Amino acid sequence: MDQTLPIDDTQTRDPDDARWRQVAERRPGGDFVYAVTTTGIYCKPGCASRLPKRQNVAFFDDGAGAEAAGFRPCKRCRPDNARIVDPRLAAVAEACRRIEAAETAPSLEALGEITGYSPFHLQRLFQAMVGVSPKQYAEAVKAERLRRGLRAGGGVADALYGAGYGSPSRVYEKSAALLGMTPASYAAGGRGAAIRFAIADGPLGRVLAAATGKGLCMVALADDDASLEAELRRDFPEAQIARDDAGLKPTMEAVLAYLDGRGAADTLPLDVRATAFQWQVWQALAAIPPGETRTYGELADALGKTGAARAVGRACATNPVSLIIPCHRAVGSNGSLTGYRWGTDRKRALLARERGQKEEG
Repeated sequence: MDQTLPIDDTQTRDPDDARWRQVAERRPGGDFVYAVTTTGIYCKPGCASRLPKRQNVAFFDDGAGAEAAGFRPCKRCRPDNARIVDPRLAAVAEACRRIEAAETAPSLEALGEITGYSPFHLQRLFQAMVGVSPKQYAEAVKAERLRRGLRAGGGVADALYGAGYGSPSRVYEKSAALLGMTPASYAAGGRGAAIRFAIADGPLGRVLAAATGKGLCMVALADDDASLEAELRRDFPEAQIARDDAGLKPTMEAVLAYLDGRGAADTLPLDVRATAFQWQVWQALAAIPPGETRTYGELADALGKTGAARAVGRACATNPVSLIIPCHRAVGSNGSLTGYRWGTDRKRALLARERGQKEEG
């Protein structure tokens, strides 16, 4: 009687199945790289490049092995980077990418499954590294989509639904927090928003302080009043703008006290709109002690976004209250005083004043 022996599938199973599943699911991490034989390029798991066919993929324990076999590193994911990437950072970065790419934000459970962390652990990691929860980050992403849609001029309703909001009424209820004004007003360049401003002599020239009913929306420096008012109207072209030196006297006194080292920035209410990343950069700037500096690269590293020095620089450049949120404390990689909207002389003077005040204190 013939007997059919059971097949030992452990001998026929592809030993790289687990690695391929990780590549196909674009999950970062792991102790290997994969190479694509049709392109001659090798990548890290989680690379956002086009997914290759399984039959065209080879696996190596490290980049050295891939390069020894004649493959070159991917310019997108940089698998040859000598820095050791913290797998926790890679997981949070992947969660951010998934949130940004999705029309409907993935649940915390789904993000945990993608990154290999429990929902509870991922929530804690995300909060620690990004500064907000995954849900808050998703809301910020959605709000930014709404801003872009409104600016594009496609209509308020299209912008609302295109950004992923299921109920327009909820957006109008939260519009002050999302946009600083209603969606329709934001789409019209601030039309209907009331902004008052005052101008006074400061330690480094004329100082403008502009505010809505919520708080400061702009602080600026210049040599003359006309330039300051022109800058304000350029940033808020459709708002209702009026000068009110008397009404804003307490606000201006608080701004000048801060510039003189006699007040604290956190006592000044702000009304500025920003993405989640911009807020992270601005919070990192505020944490730099007066008179000290950090390079854009150091700020990026502190945020867990190594290599994002240029993005940090852009966030500094878009800071509308850059005397209160101290972007003058950010410098180039060689310590040079670059990228200050009111000139390097004022940047140097601000730092010198802070250092002098620190020594006196």
